[in-house]
Amino acid sequence: MASTDTKESTGLGGLEAGLDALESTASSRTPFLVTFRTKILPPIVAVVLVVLVWQALITFKVVDDPTKLPSPSDVGTEFKNAWLEGRLLDYIWTSVSRGLLGFLFALAIGTPLGLLVARVRFVRAAIGPILSGLQSLPSVAWVPPAVIWLGLNNSMMYAVILLGAVPSIANGLVSGIDQVPPLFLRAGRTMGATGLKGAWHIVMPAALPGYLAGLKQGWAFSWRSLMAAEIIASSPDLGIGLGALLENGRNASSMAMVFEAIILILFVGIAIDLLIFSPLERWVLRSRGLLVKN
Repeated sequence: MASTDTKESTGLGGLEAGLDALESTASSRTPFLVTFRTKILPPIVAVVLVVLVWQALITFKVVDDPTKLPSPSDVGTEFKNAWLEGRLLDYIWTSVSRGLLGFLFALAIGTPLGLLVARVRFVRAAIGPILSGLQSLPSVAWVPPAVIWLGLNNSMMYAVILLGAVPSIANGLVSGIDQVPPLFLRAGRTMGATGLKGAWHIVMPAALPGYLAGLKQGWAFSWRSLMAAEIIASSPDLGIGLGALLENGRNASSMAMVFEAIILILFVGIAIDLLIFSPLERWVLRSRGLLVKN
């Protein structure tokens, strides 16, 4: 009997020690060299390979027309001139400030709209198909009517962003709410979490994965909508954003300027994802025990 108790205590002790070791391993900080090798180095290598292939196309005269494909050095010179003249950050800030402010407006409208559509059956039957149709409509289609209705100003830009982003945010929240287990809702009602209280404490936290997916898609739609608006409705009064820079490069037949605008648009899209949405996604996954904190 004593030996059995000894074995059980030894087994429990080993299990406890294993859990402690697992916890300490999970909470330890990943060495910088490992982070550099696994997360930083791969994209750097990919960019270097793209530049090498790009330069090879120029060097071996696969494409020998600079009006079709400028060399990396020409594009670099365009970046250098824009930086020295103080225009580069202005290009970025003009578009990013519009995009983020328009996205916040879309967030403020799309979130309650998604809750309403998801929780009220009549509203869902009436508005749900319209939201899906608006989400599939190309953002560029809204630019001409927005110009006619509002003129060439920032209000037109924000209107195009809203029409592009709100349906995605609302549909993402609806999808997330549809995937909430009914047991959560019943437990919330049992504890008195009904109405707005239930939506805030039960529905929204449980629907976070789908909601976050809708936010990411909403940002992508708002960014594309803004670029389409800046390209089509360019005006000196609106300043020169990245879309207007792209259009100016086309009008000037400057492929170096066109590539500069394309690279900046890609850079902003990647930066927003890495700085905002990726940390949010990791936090949501970690809060559900789906991602070990390194």
